[in-house]
Amino acid sequence: MSAIQHKQPHPYHATPFGEYFKVLDEIDKGKRYSAEYGSIMIISLLEELGEMARAYLAEHGRKKTNKAAQADESYEQELGDLLVTILRFARVKNINLHERILYTLEKIKARKIKPKE
Repeated sequence: MSAIQHKQPHPYHATPFGEYFKVLDEIDKGKRYSAEYGSIMIISLLEELGEMARAYLAEHGRKKTNKAAQADESYEQELGDLLVTILRFARVKNINLHERILYTLEKIKARKIKPKE
């Protein structure tokens, strides 16, 4: 199997995200991963974030005249799209999301105890 195409980038960490990664393996079966794939995922993250923001603003009064945004998916549905894009990026780049989330939670907790001056 070439360095460009592979079924599973790395063995998965034993975390709650592993099950999602297995589903994505099946969905993305046969997909080619290249050095550019990370860049494509970053662009996808921005796109999904924009769609979620547009839907949220349409629903909560900031863009009441934007009928197209109101007719599209809800911001909750767009949030799901955003999360799956994050999962795809983490899976391909072998990022332990569970570890990253725990780290960030500890960082936030520490800031509450001792705020930055």
